[in-house]
Amino acid sequence: MLTDFKHATKLILVLSAFAISSSVANSQLLPDDERHIRWHQEESVSAFHRGTGPAPVTVATKEIEQSERLMTLDEAIRLTLQHSEVIRVLTGVSAVSSGQTIYDTAIATTPIDQAKALFDPVFSANSSFRHNEFPGLNPLGTAIINSQTGGNDTSVGLNDLNTFGGILNLGVANAWDNQMVAGFLNRRAPSASLSYTQPLLAGFGREANTAPIVIARLQQEKSYFQFKDSMQELVRGTISAYWSLVQARTELWAREKQEEQLRQGLELSQAKLRAGTGDAGNVAQAKQAYANIRANLIAARANVLQREAALRNMIGLPPEDEGRIVPSTPPTRDQIQFVWEEINQTAQSRRPDLIELNLILMADQKRLIQNRNLAQPQLNAVALQQWNGLSGRVLNGNRLTSGLDENNSWTMGINFSVPLSLRQSRALVRNQELLISKDRANIQQNLHRVEHLLATSVRSVDQNFLQYEAFRDARQASKENLEFQAAQVRNNRRTVFLNFLQGVSDWGNAVASEAQTLAAYNTELAGLELQTGTILETHGIRFVEEQFASMGPHGRCFEDECYPRDLNPQGNQLRYQDSGKAAEDAFDLNDFPRLRKEKLELPQEFEDRNLPQLDSAE
Repeated sequence: MLTDFKHATKLILVLSAFAISSSVANSQLLPDDERHIRWHQEESVSAFHRGTGPAPVTVATKEIEQSERLMTLDEAIRLTLQHSEVIRVLTGVSAVSSGQTIYDTAIATTPIDQAKALFDPVFSANSSFRHNEFPGLNPLGTAIINSQTGGNDTSVGLNDLNTFGGILNLGVANAWDNQMVAGFLNRRAPSASLSYTQPLLAGFGREANTAPIVIARLQQEKSYFQFKDSMQELVRGTISAYWSLVQARTELWAREKQEEQLRQGLELSQAKLRAGTGDAGNVAQAKQAYANIRANLIAARANVLQREAALRNMIGLPPEDEGRIVPSTPPTRDQIQFVWEEINQTAQSRRPDLIELNLILMADQKRLIQNRNLAQPQLNAVALQQWNGLSGRVLNGNRLTSGLDENNSWTMGINFSVPLSLRQSRALVRNQELLISKDRANIQQNLHRVEHLLATSVRSVDQNFLQYEAFRDARQASKENLEFQAAQVRNNRRTVFLNFLQGVSDWGNAVASEAQTLAAYNTELAGLELQTGTILETHGIRFVEEQFASMGPHGRCFEDECYPRDLNPQGNQLRYQDSGKAAEDAFDLNDFPRLRKEKLELPQEFEDRNLPQLDSAE
């Protein structure tokens, strides 16, 4: 007795010391009040860095030798897919993260297993030792004596929920007492039980109980189509950035030719003024035009650098790598016709955002089934079968034993409970019904929106193509006009010099507008594929599920299992032509009028043989 008391006293002292030390530590780590604003040092948090590449080239950079890298549109898309862990969206001359990654869909599969875990059997085992002491009177009532009891309680159970809502429980227990209890010394009371509870109203039904699994699967599909939608925008952004670079390089060429023409015009007007055959007004106008075109040329060069930077950003390359990207895929000049009914039906069935809205509706319909199920009264059928045993020594020293099969108990019955108003559960049903109406309205609105987007896209396709044809004709007309005006100037005709300057401007603007509208036409073709939800399929892009080994449901003691890791886009089929040269060459960049020629002649219809002509040196 004294020994037990000493052991107990030591245990209490040890626990008290541990509690005091833990309290002191907590008081140091968790002060009563936060009286200061705290933050990490920036260097200690910024743990991830990447190497710095070459400084970016600007319009102020001195001439340096840089290699050129011909790149087809197919290669640009392929590079984009290779660097698409985080999906980017083109915004003007930059690219920003869409928030979507290749890991999102794999992450969305984990809630499915979490929902399934509700139906996993649950094993439990408990064992506790007890020791109790109570003061009491002796049988004679003359002294207070110490009464002790002690023992062990052990139980093992298995609990399982099935998809109909029923709960099966299997349990085995044993209570052991080392003192006198109910006339027994060292009593053991083993027992076994088997019970089943089946909901008959609320909680009943496979559809209602498996709804969380179905909803989790719908959420995973929703994540997939969100990812697909962002991938479609990534491909369209790459195509748009590519054609924008083609257009910018073509416009730069036109501005360079304008600068060359206006510089020659300025030199010629100055030479004529010095020879006494010119006009000071022409020199002033030429100076102004030349200064303006130099400013436009700087802007055109900067635009090329910015458009190339946007393409680099989209395809995952650094801002600078000591080389220039030169697109080599020429834009298509073929007018493509579309059947309105076909593209409308394709968009309604293939657009990821519309599919996502339908998945939201399906998930809400499953939630409605759940809420309607829970809006019923609670009516459960219960059944219990129990086997009880008892063994131990009695006061006379004999040992008595009763087996588990000798004392059987059973219980069967019905449990019923219901809130008198069911206000909360019925409000949840009404809320879910309204959400479903909202989902259907959103689907109809988005179908309406998609139809308008398709109509806008079709209009833009036709507009850009027809404008391209018009600007192509305007370029030819401005070229003829400029050739005439240049011949007038070369041949010293007494004409308005401003007409020549205006001709240079009109020709350069026509070339830039032709390139702009043709690039916009090709971009809008990709935009129309985006609107119909088919841009990935038309480019032969597919997704591959990558897996990795991780701890399975059986724990670390078993072999790891394979689970989804990401959805990685793999490759794209060749679709675009590779010209093997700069894409802007498709605009016939050698076809431009020159102010100085070896032989100075006017077109036949403008020829006047009575006026003297200047030689090329003038």
